[in-house]
Amino acid sequence: MSIGNPPSDDRPPVADDRPPVGHALAQARLAAGLTVEEVSSSTRVRAPIVHAIEQDDFSRCGGDVYARGHIRTLARAVGLDPEPLVAQYAAEHGGIGPTPTPTAPLYEAERIRSEPRRPNWTAAMVAAIVAVVGFVGFTVFNGGSDGSSQPVAGKPTAVSTTKSASPSHTAATNTQPDPTESAIAAAPADKVTVKITADGAKSWVSVTDSNGRSLFQGNLPAGQSMSFTDEKKISLIVGNAGAVKLFVNGKDIGRAGTTGQVQRLNFTPGDPQAG
Repeated sequence: MSIGNPPSDDRPPVADDRPPVGHALAQARLAAGLTVEEVSSSTRVRAPIVHAIEQDDFSRCGGDVYARGHIRTLARAVGLDPEPLVAQYAAEHGGIGPTPTPTAPLYEAERIRSEPRRPNWTAAMVAAIVAVVGFVGFTVFNGGSDGSSQPVAGKPTAVSTTKSASPSHTAATNTQPDPTESAIAAAPADKVTVKITADGAKSWVSVTDSNGRSLFQGNLPAGQSMSFTDEKKISLIVGNAGAVKLFVNGKDIGRAGTTGQVQRLNFTPGDPQAG
């Protein structure tokens, strides 16, 4: 029998009352009323990897960097603060501390390819040329408006005035800071338009279109509104239904549900009620 001290463990101690990272993510997903497939669709993390992470198996992530990126992505998807979970992962698995990483490996490759800065010079040159052309055009139109000169020959003044007035009116309309009210008021009959307002408290919200594409996912702060339009269907998952008011195709249908209730709703053209 050997006598001596037990082998040392260089990993930092972890609090006993803190659940493992994967278990915490799974609990938060269930509390938000989401399935693994819904989380996989919104985050682009494959469902088998989501299952493995929730069982604290990070071997399928491809390394510590990708594991931390997946933890951040999944935490945001289920409404958790990702940084404590990343720090806990580093403590439990002997990895290095949290470092800034992309939210998914898909975007890491895109970021690396975009590092060369030469296109920035090209963009600056294009912007300068556009500015010069715009200034010249503005000067030409102002010079012709007082009747003292005719910089463009052969075209009646009335036609030029009509064509220039129409785009300026359209531009003024399109630069409204908050388009939600006008979008609801002019909701087309052949499309579905949904406006979501967080009234009095924040709520976690997921919005997808008729093709299953994620339009928005995250916390909607109290007092803020968002509008979405699709030709066939808008699908919602609302984490705190009592804090959310809905306007569907220009009609106020009230709150999505009761406080703390998770609601799944579908809307189509012609609705004011859930499909």
